[in-house]
Amino acid sequence: MKDSPVKTPHPGPSAGPTSGTGPAPAPQAHFPTDNDVHLLDRVAVVYRYRYIAMTVFVLAAMAMMIQGYTAIQVYQTQARLLIENERSTTLPGLTSAPDAFYEDPEPYYETQYKILRGRDLARRVVKRVKLETIPEFNGTAVAPPSPATLLGDARRRILGLFTTPPAAEPPKADESQDESALVSAFIGHVTVQPVRGSRLVDVLFDSQTAAFAAEAVNALVDEYVNQNLAFKLQGAQNMLEWLGKELANQQKKVEDSERGLAEYRDKQNAMSLDDKQNIVLARLNALNDGVNKAKANRIQKESLFNQVKSLPAGAAPDTLPIIAQNGAIQNLKAKLADLQREKARLSERYGEKHPALQNVMASLQDAQRQLDLETQKALTSVRNEYESALIEEQTFARSLEGAKADAVDLNRKSIDYGVMEREAKSNRQIYEALLQREKELRVSSNSRSNNVRIVDRAEVPKSPMSAGGRRTWLVSLAVGFVLAIGVAFGLDYMNDTIKTPEDVARRLKMPFLGLVPSVRGDKHPVLASSNVPHDFGEAFRTLRTALISRYQGDGTKIMLVTSAQPLEGKTTTACNLAMALAYGGARVLVIDGDMRRPGLHRPWRLTNERGLSQVLIGQARVRDVIQRTIDPNLLAITAGRTPPNPSELLSSDRMKTLLTNLSHGPFDWIIIDTPPILAVTDAVILAPLVNGVTFVIGAEMTRRRLAERALETILNSHPKMVAVVLNKVDFARNRYYYSRYYGHQYKNYYQAAV
Repeated sequence: MKDSPVKTPHPGPSAGPTSGTGPAPAPQAHFPTDNDVHLLDRVAVVYRYRYIAMTVFVLAAMAMMIQGYTAIQVYQTQARLLIENERSTTLPGLTSAPDAFYEDPEPYYETQYKILRGRDLARRVVKRVKLETIPEFNGTAVAPPSPATLLGDARRRILGLFTTPPAAEPPKADESQDESALVSAFIGHVTVQPVRGSRLVDVLFDSQTAAFAAEAVNALVDEYVNQNLAFKLQGAQNMLEWLGKELANQQKKVEDSERGLAEYRDKQNAMSLDDKQNIVLARLNALNDGVNKAKANRIQKESLFNQVKSLPAGAAPDTLPIIAQNGAIQNLKAKLADLQREKARLSERYGEKHPALQNVMASLQDAQRQLDLETQKALTSVRNEYESALIEEQTFARSLEGAKADAVDLNRKSIDYGVMEREAKSNRQIYEALLQREKELRVSSNSRSNNVRIVDRAEVPKSPMSAGGRRTWLVSLAVGFVLAIGVAFGLDYMNDTIKTPEDVARRLKMPFLGLVPSVRGDKHPVLASSNVPHDFGEAFRTLRTALISRYQGDGTKIMLVTSAQPLEGKTTTACNLAMALAYGGARVLVIDGDMRRPGLHRPWRLTNERGLSQVLIGQARVRDVIQRTIDPNLLAITAGRTPPNPSELLSSDRMKTLLTNLSHGPFDWIIIDTPPILAVTDAVILAPLVNGVTFVIGAEMTRRRLAERALETILNSHPKMVAVVLNKVDFARNRYYYSRYYGHQYKNYYQAAV
């Protein structure tokens, strides 16, 4: 199984797993996305579930064929009616009645559809066509057995063991037991289908006899048209009788209401109520404006009066605005000022006895007397104006109250008059509407107009409804094919496992290293085995190339191999990756880090007495537990006996020291096999200490949510790199997918040439 060795230069010392030197990022591969879906991808889905799809196709086609060839031939006929709204039968020239006299269109048509399948109409048709003589309905016709009838009989027998049969619908008082059964059977063959967007209605009838099907549906529509006309005429006659009585009562109401209105008008002089109301309203508005103005004037005068009252005794009234703004007072003050100046001038020149000074003194006294008199007059006028404004306001208020009383009385009379007037008009309008309706009904009943008529009568059908011969084959094959395709796509939709590299790139959004085919019959296939298929070895050589391209640079590369859950083939993948690297010329050390359920020793048939657990506990040295394998470049450290605390040992300083020492050793690659991530936390503990994590996913084994959760758990430990290997891929089951995107149809090309 060894290929030609590919020698790589021996790396020198490196900084170890914690040096921070990670692999160079490799270019990401392109995977098909939703936009790249091809017809062959859909074919691949059907091919994957081909056995189930073929089974469904055969069973469905056979069932349809048996049903088609054993079913009773049924003929269907159709008659077409035009059902218009009753408003359409109103004769032109007549005033349309109010909408209250007509039914809402939608419930009306729904009612007509129910009448077409009603028992009263069906009973008349049964008597007309003599349904009791037809073998299909009197029980003399023998139905051939079919899968549907056999299943129906079995179902009825099983249900009859656990349920009580429902009581039959009791016949009407005018129906016998046999007649009731015939009516129910006849209704079961009738179908009413309104034509969308029109007032047309198709009436269908199914029967085993073509001629009777046409006869029955024609009899049904004839009876329906005649019944509708009879009901209309009877309804019109009943309405006319009711209208006659109602018109007499309404005429008396009109006479009484108009007589009462005339008497009230005479007593209350109601003819001039509108004019009186306008005059009263105008007077009320004028008085209201007068009250507002008088109130404003009174408030203004009251303010001035309060200022005068609040003047302290002995204080000069000059501070009041009414005194300061009085023209006469201002003139007298100016005159006093002039006389004072004249007195001062004369006093300097003459004595007090001088006639000129005596005259000035007399003038001063006279001017002062006039000023006091004028001031007293101004103060008195303020009080008089306030009292006048108060009297004016009170007068307007009394007049306004009187006007309001007149308006209330007039309004009461107007309300009474309006009520009586509206009642009289309403009675008159109702009387006229009833009179008009009576006129229309009499004309309509005399014209015998019908809003229902037959558009197309039924003809005898030329062929049955059920398909036969070639049509049965075509329909059966088509139904089987559609069901088979639907089952295949339904199963594929419900299968949410990781199946293809496309799922890794599109669903998990992780780098993809490569895929490994499944090997049938070998629990632990290894490259050294002679019965391993050629494509299995080529898959690991491809993985080796991908790892070398991703883990570039000098130094020892430490890689951790894990999976989401057990049985996905992580241990087998770790062993074969190590062998592929060793066959390529690299020195490889494989460490079994799964100390709970060790399995690395089984493929190579190594002993597991001492191993990693003894080194971490301190019971053995590294060189004592390293074992040689089938290749001189490949060494292994098994897990050893199971310790009580595997997680604590892996997270200990001894484990970090061990990896650091091994990274400075002679190895190019160190591969650590760890337990599944979702089971224990061992892989999460070691992830930050290595150069990268190889995540193994079993194809069509691991559900997408479990894989996402496992990857999220490992990524939370901040590893330097994580890449995915898709293991146990069934190329035969997904042949179309892998031949389209990976060219696996040529996998045996070089193998056949050897």
